[in-house]
Amino acid sequence: MCSCNHEKSDLSLLDDVFKKYGNDSGNLITVLQKAQEIYGYLPIDVIYHIAANTNSTPAKVIGVATFYTQFRLKPVGKHLVMLCKGTACHVNGADGIEKAICEEFNIEDGGTTEDGLFSLKNVACLGCCSLSPVMMIDDVTYGSLTPEKAVEILHGLKKEAAE
Repeated sequence: MCSCNHEKSDLSLLDDVFKKYGNDSGNLITVLQKAQEIYGYLPIDVIYHIAANTNSTPAKVIGVATFYTQFRLKPVGKHLVMLCKGTACHVNGADGIEKAICEEFNIEDGGTTEDGLFSLKNVACLGCCSLSPVMMIDDVTYGSLTPEKAVEILHGLKKEAAE
């Protein structure tokens, strides 16, 4: 087990997941998805617990968790901002949107704002090319963005959070 000095997760929250999916390593991705739904990310003690309960090694579990971009090994902010950097979005100004967000909120790709409100993640494609450039915040998609419009959307969410 990791000797890092951080909080311990309530591993009993995974009991129902293991009951449903058993200890089959073929269900590893599903178990990781369910664990991330429960904890919001994949803490290291959860990774070790999953390894022990799926007949996998911790290295295999970490390998899968780091290979697929859907998995997070660090906690995210209250709102996850996924900025599409696919071809259509790139051509239509995604880099300018990223620059505006980073400058306005003092954040970088993969980071979280100091207040814990936003985490920014650049993604390869959100599948909304006709709306490019696009960002998704939580489960809401925002299209036809400009740098100003993107910043305005985030300021609106910040204002809602303050109320």
